[in-house]
Amino acid sequence: MDNQSIPRLPGPAINPIVENSDEPQPSLSDLHDFEPKLEFDDSELLAVPFTHTTHDVMDEDFVIAEDPNDESTEIVNPLEDDFEDQLREENENFSISPKRKNCDFLGTDKQGRHIFGIYASRFPEKSQMESFIRDIIKEIEPYVENDYILVYFHQGLKEDNKPSAQFLWNSYKELDRNFRKNLKNLYVVHPTWFIRVIWNFFSPFISEKFRKKLVYISNLDELRQALGLSKLKLPDNIYNFDDSLNHSRRHVSINSNIDDRSTHKQMAKTAQFGVTLKFIVTNSPCLNSIPPIVRKCVDSLSITGMIDTEGIFRRSGNHSEIIALKERVNRGEDVDLKDVNVHVIAGLLKSFLRDLAEPLLTFELYEEITSFLEWPKEDRSRNVTQLIRERLPEENYELFKYLVEFLVRVMECEDLNKMTSSNLAIVFGPNFLWSDKKTTSLDEIAPINAFVDFVLQNQKDIYLVDINQGPTPIG
Repeated sequence: MDNQSIPRLPGPAINPIVENSDEPQPSLSDLHDFEPKLEFDDSELLAVPFTHTTHDVMDEDFVIAEDPNDESTEIVNPLEDDFEDQLREENENFSISPKRKNCDFLGTDKQGRHIFGIYASRFPEKSQMESFIRDIIKEIEPYVENDYILVYFHQGLKEDNKPSAQFLWNSYKELDRNFRKNLKNLYVVHPTWFIRVIWNFFSPFISEKFRKKLVYISNLDELRQALGLSKLKLPDNIYNFDDSLNHSRRHVSINSNIDDRSTHKQMAKTAQFGVTLKFIVTNSPCLNSIPPIVRKCVDSLSITGMIDTEGIFRRSGNHSEIIALKERVNRGEDVDLKDVNVHVIAGLLKSFLRDLAEPLLTFELYEEITSFLEWPKEDRSRNVTQLIRERLPEENYELFKYLVEFLVRVMECEDLNKMTSSNLAIVFGPNFLWSDKKTTSLDEIAPINAFVDFVLQNQKDIYLVDINQGPTPIG
């Protein structure tokens, strides 16, 4: 990894629900700006005079003002110091402690993009901040080849762990291009007044394109709505702080775990999104347990000109089109995907998997699959085959087999679509399996993705014999 650092933390006061407004919309009232010690260090900001300059230089997402008559290069950036050299250390000189959770994988958003949570309450003291940041970069680096989301939880920042504005500036400049380009949103949750001060200071240097990615979030209900997630599994201190700021709301985590069967009772029998696979097989005309919409998506994506599209499954499709198609399918309408954009169809397929009431690989197999990397290499083929062929319910086995065979065909076009088995595993791993009891950490995502990668590379051996030969009811 040539360039390493972190995404910038502060963001503009933009309400996620109001997308077309030109004016910043603060999400917290001034009554909440009472945390004088939960802020970034502003000492260097108050000491740096700002002088008028005449020329602008574009530095990726930042516009840096520069005086052409000034020969000194030391003051081009008023926040410049020697952090850049520190962030260029050799990659092999740093490693991740497996016991320290620097950030969490929060799931995938309504468009199938990976979501990562960073918590100010986990920041170490200033002397260890550089190592902490490098660990976070190392953890999420495999995922930034695809579109992704960052959520920064400001609660818990203390006097002794405030990163300076200088450090943030230099850290941002050192980010690899994929970190900047593929970051689609940076949500700042529970921001305080001083974050806005930091933001206002940086605003002259930040491009409009990057500014639109940053969003203030005042409470967890707003965050759920922005991400399109009904459930958020977060540390207790985040819930407690959110409750203290929003007395009218209560913990929803207990109620969110109510059996989904009550939801099914309200769903039309034609529904294929947001229900269990068993529900679909029982109520829809499924040939070999393959839901009709899944078969339509796969058939549409399998033709030349679609399956070889660069970035297929990696890039996000138009969200409003995906939502409209899902609603039509659930109403029982016969949708025609002939003229639909390839990324919309790919997003529809990912959304089907993500919306299942239980993941395709089932809650029961979660603990075993997340132990995949601990299995001796000589035992992996036998163990994976046994899990898939003997432990999955018949309808899950058939659908998983069908999708794996399709993804192998996608892999065969990797020279054009750039989707290797590893890339496909990163996209589909979190959509094939998640936990019903806890937040899935990055330590658990890695073996899930490795499991899927292994299946894709060894599918012929795993599915050498089709164990489910019995007919699947249609009707």
